[in-house]
Amino acid sequence: MSSSQSLRQALAGRRALPQLIALVLVAAVCVALPLAAQTAPGAPAPAVAPTTALPPAPPVFGIAPPSAAHPAAPVVQPLPPTEIQAVPAPAPATAVAPALPHDLSPWGMFMAADIVVKAVMVGLAFASVVTWTIWLAKALELASAKAAARRALRRLEDADSLAEAAEGGAGRKGRLRGPVATLLGAALEETQRSADLGEEGIKERVAIALSRIEARAGRAMARGTGLLATIGSTAPFVGLFGTVWGIMNSFIGISQAKTTNLAVVAPGIAEALLATAIGLVAAIPAVIIYNVFARAIMGYRATLSDASGEILQHLSRDLERHRRQASAAGRAALHAMAGAHQPAPALARVPAE
Repeated sequence: MSSSQSLRQALAGRRALPQLIALVLVAAVCVALPLAAQTAPGAPAPAVAPTTALPPAPPVFGIAPPSAAHPAAPVVQPLPPTEIQAVPAPAPATAVAPALPHDLSPWGMFMAADIVVKAVMVGLAFASVVTWTIWLAKALELASAKAAARRALRRLEDADSLAEAAEGGAGRKGRLRGPVATLLGAALEETQRSADLGEEGIKERVAIALSRIEARAGRAMARGTGLLATIGSTAPFVGLFGTVWGIMNSFIGISQAKTTNLAVVAPGIAEALLATAIGLVAAIPAVIIYNVFARAIMGYRATLSDASGEILQHLSRDLERHRRQASAAGRAALHAMAGAHQPAPALARVPAE
């Protein structure tokens, strides 16, 4: 009977062996974790809380289970009133907004610009006003001069002689007006002064006088266009000077403000670029107007050249007519003189009765 009981106990112990091994491993892990946390390098040692012992468990199959300790809840003790210090509350972070100009329009940027940049802008604006003034005045002058030259050229083409052309081109008071009329008057004056000289010399002197009058008329019509060329070639560089000066002031402001915020840099750069924009506004129309006037003045001088050619043709015809008339008059005079010196015919003799 005792042997059978011992056999049953042995079999039951074999069946409960895995459960015992698992329980031992759990207890070992519970004991090893606090020890590892205490011995970890660089880690602060946690405060050891008092533990309360577990109630004893009945032994199972003759093996007593391990006892674990539950940490007791920490007891918080209040500080004495003398150790309580007032902790200052952190000040709220306030973003410092950069001071920006209230008006970023062209006028506002002009008023906020440096004195040198303002002087550049004023000079470029004045150059632009001069450009448009020259365009208006020279356009009216050139249009009226070209129209008068065309009308005078048509009169020259319809006339048969210099005298007839001069009568058709005379004004209300009988005076010749306009460059073409001046050409015609110079040809008539040279013809009268060289009446007793040769034809070839008269033509040469008249051609020289006409070329000088053409050059004078072209210079008078081109007066003022040189200023357009100057404005068109220098205005962009003047505006660039203002831009460089403004950007230099902007960088100086950056160094003084000790910030690279775009809101601080942008207004100064915008003011500087405004000078370049005004320079382009002054230069581009000046260049275009100069080219237009150059082509128009070339056409005007070509019209005067055509008028000079017509005058020389009339002069050549008039001189040839005068020579033929002189030749005819000379032949008539010779015939008259030959008739006067011819002897009278002899009377026929009558025989006497």
